[in-house]
Amino acid sequence: MTNTIHILVGTTSGNTEALADHVQEILESHDLSTQMHYEPTFDDLPKSGIWLIFLATHGAGDYADSMLDFYDVIASTNAPLLPDLSYAVCAIGESCYDTFCEAGRHCDKKLSVLNATRLFERLEIDMMEDDPEDKVSKWVTELIDKLRSYPQD
Repeated sequence: MTNTIHILVGTTSGNTEALADHVQEILESHDLSTQMHYEPTFDDLPKSGIWLIFLATHGAGDYADSMLDFYDVIASTNAPLLPDLSYAVCAIGESCYDTFCEAGRHCDKKLSVLNATRLFERLEIDMMEDDPEDKVSKWVTELIDKLRSYPQD
């Protein structure tokens, strides 16, 4: 596979970054090429290929500060269509809040509305209940099978 998997990280406390780093290690151990975007700016991202998005919900369902530019673009009424993009979202939150994983859910929905293709079901991680590393490891292992069948560059 020659496609680079772009890993987008929206984090406030660093937990999401650690999960994304873990997934990057797994992907690269399967000879998959990755590029990490810790503070993704929408205009600097490729608009085709594969995005894996790791997004923590902050405050009242908000995107983490490191992805506010990204949010501003995809939430705008003139957001560009993304028909050549495939993506998967890993949403991180705490179930004690009624906005649990709201940012990840919003991102997943907006990308779908913008004609991007959901490559794999959204993963929701509850930082209060789940073993995040174990849960994301299982998810990415299943995702790798999908990635292997993704069209080549």
